[in-house]
Amino acid sequence: MAGKVWVALQQRGDELHPMSGEAIAAGVRLAATVGSEAEAILLCAEPGTAAETAARYGAAAVRVIQHPSLGAYTPGAFTGALSAAASTEAPGWIVLAHSYQSVDYMPRVAHALDAALVPEVIDFRADDGGVIWTRPVFAGKMQAEVRVRGEGPVVLSVQAGAFPAAQGEASAPISTLDLAADITPDREVLGVEEVAGEHVDLTQAPIILAVGRGIGGAENMDKVEELAAALGAEIGASRPVIDSGWLARDRQIGSSGQTVAPKLYIAAGISGAIQHLVGMKGSRCVVAINKDASAPIFAISQYGIVGDLHEVLPALTEAVKEAKA
Repeated sequence: MAGKVWVALQQRGDELHPMSGEAIAAGVRLAATVGSEAEAILLCAEPGTAAETAARYGAAAVRVIQHPSLGAYTPGAFTGALSAAASTEAPGWIVLAHSYQSVDYMPRVAHALDAALVPEVIDFRADDGGVIWTRPVFAGKMQAEVRVRGEGPVVLSVQAGAFPAAQGEASAPISTLDLAADITPDREVLGVEEVAGEHVDLTQAPIILAVGRGIGGAENMDKVEELAAALGAEIGASRPVIDSGWLARDRQIGSSGQTVAPKLYIAAGISGAIQHLVGMKGSRCVVAINKDASAPIFAISQYGIVGDLHEVLPALTEAVKEAKA
């Protein structure tokens, strides 16, 4: 299949979405696999510093699609801009991070381009002149390998943590990609409001301390909070903790919660059900704490502590404080 690999980025203000670097990493690897080159595509009203940031992630070039209608996200404007540019430039692949925003409009882009759609890719390999894509199915209980039929373009998203981002010293050239078509939003954005209260975006946390039903109850969360404070970690949880009301719903990690990929993931009192593992398996280093030595969580952890978390967590807290003193 001819054509370049495009990586459509996501930004808010001057900031790139944390997964944009991962999407570029996937695009660069895909370009090497198919013998092409990867270009980062920034859709925006004003690029700000986002273009310069994107230029350091390894793409061959950064191309900016700039239009007043692309300031606040609307599916109609983003679909119109990306599909119009792709119709003119004819990339062979369009890669996006698997985020709430991309999931909203990438099927529309695929439909507009008459392209194949492959969501939530976690790996791929070359095979018989084509590409075999690996993606989770049945809420992460299994993985499927799929091949796209036909010769048209492919629109795909990549799962958080599957393709680690790496910034370098080199900076790719930045240019403007002119649109031949006018872009009209399909709805009016009255305003954008940050979620208030205790809501957290765990996808951006470098360290996560996650707890399971082994914590025993909300009255025992003080041990977790003390260790999290010492580490500078965000607190996450498996579904039983959330269903019991011990933590807020936005702290849930797993197939029905958030998908995270921190540098360090500490799983305390979590057995390791597949529904939870699918949400954190992209973590770089996993430390498991469980009194059951046969708990499945140990199979995917780099370090394991077999013991009562009520004893282990305070000991870890003291060790961290001493190390920082």
